Amino acid sequence: MEKTKLLTIAVIGLLLINFGTLGFLLLGPKGHRPPHGNGQQPKEIIIEKLHFDANQQKEYAKLIEWHRSEINKLDRNIREAKQQLYAELNQAETDAKTKDSLIAVINSNQKQIEATHFKHFEDIKKLCNNDQLADFNELTEELSKIFAPKPRGPRHD
Repeated sequence: MEKTKLLTIAVIGLLLINFGTLGFLLLGPKGHRPPHGNGQQPKEIIIEKLHFDANQQKEYAKLIEWHRSEINKLDRNIREAKQQLYAELNQAETDAKTKDSLIAVINSNQKQIEATHFKHFEDIKKLCNNDQLADFNELTEELSKIFAPKPRGPRHD
């Protein structure tokens, strides 16, 4: 009787743990949440935090268009250089000069991306009036969170 009672308690305990785990997985937090919790896009966050008026929003839209165009061009350059770099793996022997040259191209484009991001925020700062500069300074402390890369699924290397 002792073993049967112990086994019954163990089975009930394991069932409770399983149901609790399933409940947590189904009803618990849903993945990564945006830094501001309301799903706003960076554009909306910046407009809201800096209290841009209609004219500033129009100018900001132009800045965004330029910024996206530049970043897309640089990203395309990086993708092309990476394709060429990894195509080198198909060669019987990898040419060290070609490999180093392609890695330098990738590095250069990545450096230009960061410089473009920085210039973009300098341009946004120029849109601000004196009353908005304090808000801009607060915003700069949050930029790394707002523009952090989106989390990806597990990597399979």
